[in-house]
Amino acid sequence: MNLTILILAAGKGTRMRSILPKVLQSLAHKPLLGFVIDAAMSFHPKQILVVYGYGGNLVKQTFPSQNIQWIEQKEQLGTGHAVLQAMPFISDEGNTLILFGDVPLIEQKMIQRLIVKGQKNLAVLTFVKDDPTGYGRIIRENNQIKKIVEEIDCDASQKKIKEINTGIMCAPNLILKDWLGQLSNKNRQKEYYLTDIVGLSIQDNIEVLSESADNEVSITGINSKSELAIMERNYQLMTANALMEQGVTIMDPHRIDIRGEVTAGQDVTIDVGCVFEGKVILGNHVKIAAYSHIKDSVIGDHSSIEPYSHIEDSKVGDHCRIGPYARLRPGTKLQNHVHIGNFVEIKNSEVNDNTNINHLSYVGDSLVGKSVNIGAGTITCNYDGINKHPTTIEDGVFIGSNTALVAPVKIGKGATIAAGSTITKDAPPGDLTVARSKQTSISGWTKPTKK
Repeated sequence: MNLTILILAAGKGTRMRSILPKVLQSLAHKPLLGFVIDAAMSFHPKQILVVYGYGGNLVKQTFPSQNIQWIEQKEQLGTGHAVLQAMPFISDEGNTLILFGDVPLIEQKMIQRLIVKGQKNLAVLTFVKDDPTGYGRIIRENNQIKKIVEEIDCDASQKKIKEINTGIMCAPNLILKDWLGQLSNKNRQKEYYLTDIVGLSIQDNIEVLSESADNEVSITGINSKSELAIMERNYQLMTANALMEQGVTIMDPHRIDIRGEVTAGQDVTIDVGCVFEGKVILGNHVKIAAYSHIKDSVIGDHSSIEPYSHIEDSKVGDHCRIGPYARLRPGTKLQNHVHIGNFVEIKNSEVNDNTNINHLSYVGDSLVGKSVNIGAGTITCNYDGINKHPTTIEDGVFIGSNTALVAPVKIGKGATIAAGSTITKDAPPGDLTVARSKQTSISGWTKPTKK
């Protein structure tokens, strides 16, 4: 397909009240322009051109892909002027699809239909909107599009028209270039309107075809933080519905945030208030309890994540139970039947089968064997202020409560560590190791009194 996709992304977005360009405002932790670029790439076009303006260097740095041709619009003189800046970079052969960097949720099937209609004609994407305020109106005669009038130029009767111009168009390159060269700025805004090419098309006896958008969300642009918040909930509901269609049970689809991609197996349940970021894979029969936060992680079959747990860049095996209030930091790998309890933090460690770390513990930079029990308040002292050091805990070890393992240290197979110990040397396998200072009681001691 000899298709060029042109994305208009030069606007400042004054109503956003932000130093960030409008197209870099975040939807589900992804810039608005990122959604449009991804959609454009899905059509496998010959080239993707982006017309940028305000905050141009930051916009380009955000999307360093070599597959994008960046074109600066130094002065914002209207949509027609923006498209005109790209014409030197577009060949005479093929077609150009025009998209907008602040319209993030365009649908592929809808745009594909528009592209087909724009092979030999000017094709315009329209939508019948209950409240058309702020949009250009489609003017028809005998059901044929005759012109598009921007709202500021509409008379009283035209303002009553509910069919609006979305701005998304497709046309053959050669005639598009010809029309753009004929645009003028004789209007109230003193801008070069892209919509004026409709009249030029009819003047050249080329019929203007229309394609109707499937839904309002897919053609909605974002101009303010309130509109961004509305679009966020629309996007989250769409994503939740897609998961439910795959068989995932979501307790309340209005209370879930997916800021990336979630892949789920069969009979997965997600409770309210959960947040998923990056790439998350949930196995079969996984249960995610309320207000858990999972980022770039894999959760194995039949595992349950209890409320308020945080998991990042980690792998959880099958039949594990995490939380509540547990934290798995990057580099954590849990094998099968592992229990990580409340207020336990694991970092850059591997924990093997049937091991329990039930509560109030920190395990970092460690290799923990099978069938280990780590008591409450146990920590690995893995950082000396300069370097990180490893801790090895072999199979079948029992570590009593309130133990400090000062790395580098190794606890041998089957060893027992007495509660309250501070271990600074390797503990031999099978033995009981006690490392406490001498206990002393002072008779006659009295508590201090408040002065």
